[in-house]
Amino acid sequence: MEFSKNLIAAELATFEEKFAESVKSQTPLLDRIMKYIIKRKGKQLRPMFVFLSAKLHGPVNESTYRAAALVELLHTATLVHDDVVDESLERRGFLSINALWKNKIAVLVGDYLLSKGLLLSTEAGDFKHLDILSNAVKQMSEGELLQIEKARNLNLKEDIYFEIIRSKTASLLSSACAVGAWSTSKDEKFTSLMKLFGEKTGIAFQIKDDLFDYGNEDVGKPTGNDLKEKKLTLPLIYTLNNIDKSERRKIIYIVKNQNKDPEKINYVLQKVIDSGGINYAAEKMIQYRDEALAVLFEYPESDVRTGLEELVRYTTDRKY
Repeated sequence: MEFSKNLIAAELATFEEKFAESVKSQTPLLDRIMKYIIKRKGKQLRPMFVFLSAKLHGPVNESTYRAAALVELLHTATLVHDDVVDESLERRGFLSINALWKNKIAVLVGDYLLSKGLLLSTEAGDFKHLDILSNAVKQMSEGELLQIEKARNLNLKEDIYFEIIRSKTASLLSSACAVGAWSTSKDEKFTSLMKLFGEKTGIAFQIKDDLFDYGNEDVGKPTGNDLKEKKLTLPLIYTLNNIDKSERRKIIYIVKNQNKDPEKINYVLQKVIDSGGINYAAEKMIQYRDEALAVLFEYPESDVRTGLEELVRYTTDRKY
């Protein structure tokens, strides 16, 4: 990912300053929490996709910086709210906002971040950015609720799985690429093309996350965390649709009722591996990665295109 980072190193450095400024508050508690959030930021993949998608169509401008900040504000807000919903006490190796300041404050912090994103766009007249990202937030909420609904009765169909991850995970990455393209091109065709590119990449990214739960030579020891949380994952869906009925009933019973028992979870993990669920998911991941690259290769060869290609390949080759 170094080549990609070097292409936009100056933009990322400027972005960090602008983002820190955009979340400042006059309320001491809120300002303290904002500083904590900035300190524990992740790999900043989404802002990278914004800047590279923008550079593919022209020079980065102030609209691009606002687009990247909006993406990061909305992404951070959803993570803060997700930790409350999932009752997670950690995020990226740090204590979550709800672990440190309790749920009530965490929900309000998420609301604050959402409002800052809205204000950032409306004050600058970036209504196209707002339109694209608002749709993403709507899709993310729908995807999360659909996942909760289906996890309840383990209605594990592959088309439902893809509907969930297209909404829940891919929509934000798709929007990041779209707002980046719009900020420098103001062209609907290029914006739609980059939206599709981001969606394909986002789906490949989520399947890679699914594979982390099962472990292999690339990702180390299996965790079974998704199984413990009764999450729909592609390797599990494939397995349930390709084993005999009695074994299927047994696995569903374990996932529903015995998902805290390490021995039972290991049994399911092994069944998924033996049934070919891992290989099937890996093939699907590569398929979506290659479809993303096919969209990208509609653009002429350039350093920026190469940088985006490297980012796409990183989503499927990463170790964590």
